Amino acid sequence: MATYIISYDLDNPGQKYEKLIAAIKSYGTYAKITESCWCIVSTDESKVIRDNLESIVDGNDKLFVAKLTGQAAWFGLSKSTSDWLHNNL
Repeated sequence: MATYIISYDLDNPGQKYEKLIAAIKSYGTYAKITESCWCIVSTDESKVIRDNLESIVDGNDKLFVAKLTGQAAWFGLSKSTSDWLHNNL
């Protein structure tokens, strides 16, 4: 299992946020880091995660998925998000 960061930019208002968020949450272990940035834990590789999520977004949207190395720094996140990151990185 590895931790991945997912960042997206859905270019038009009213896009498929609910479907995308549901797909991200379907990985089971997740945290919302910022408004359009999440972390998940998965056995899938970055490309597989990207392909799964890409099928939901539109062609003009942006999607980034990367495996995290375990080093991270942050500021201003909630205690629960910070705890999640400490436990999953």
